[in-house]
Amino acid sequence: MTSSSLSSAVFQAFLQGFGIGAGLIIAIGAQNAHVLRTGLRGHHVALTVGACIAVDVLAIAAGVAGMGALIQQHAVLLALARWGGVAFLAWYGLGAALRALRSDAVLATATMGSPAPAPRAALAAVLAVSLLNPHMYLDTVVLLGALGGQQPPGLQWWFAAGAALSSTLWFLTIGYGARLLAPWFARPLAWRCLDGLVAAVMWSLALALALTPFTSSITP
Repeated sequence: MTSSSLSSAVFQAFLQGFGIGAGLIIAIGAQNAHVLRTGLRGHHVALTVGACIAVDVLAIAAGVAGMGALIQQHAVLLALARWGGVAFLAWYGLGAALRALRSDAVLATATMGSPAPAPRAALAAVLAVSLLNPHMYLDTVVLLGALGGQQPPGLQWWFAAGAALSSTLWFLTIGYGARLLAPWFARPLAWRCLDGLVAAVMWSLALALALTPFTSSITP
């Protein structure tokens, strides 16, 4: 393979990883919703964004290294990830729905004006919504890992780098870009609408995940 063809193959693998990673990550998932709420409140944004990026990068790397293919080969592990994801998304959606139904007085004290949690509590919250979310493992370890593992030898990690970059840019965007939306979220009604949207999306994702069959092989 000539140097020009090698460079083209590397760029194609990187771009494919970036595009597929963006398609899976750029959505209102539980992890993204948590980062958005953190950015709107301005509480420990760097800590939250950094933790999400680290979790995604490690999960993508583990998937490309072979864990994604390993999970696909075991129907029990794949079923656990699938139905665990359904349960988590349904539970997270229920929490958002309950927040949307709270009174304006409760919302007013629990949104923009709420005190910042301790750094340890903020880290525990973002790790919980990341590591305890089986849907995250399906996106990063199983899907991205399997697709990255199918790349030709020497290109798997370029695919992983592209997916990791898309994740990094996305979390930085919603974490630090959320402050631009802060004036609109000074009113409890805006938070009520956001939580209602999050609940609807979480339940839609849970339903789609429950109805989507997963097989032992995933092809691009």
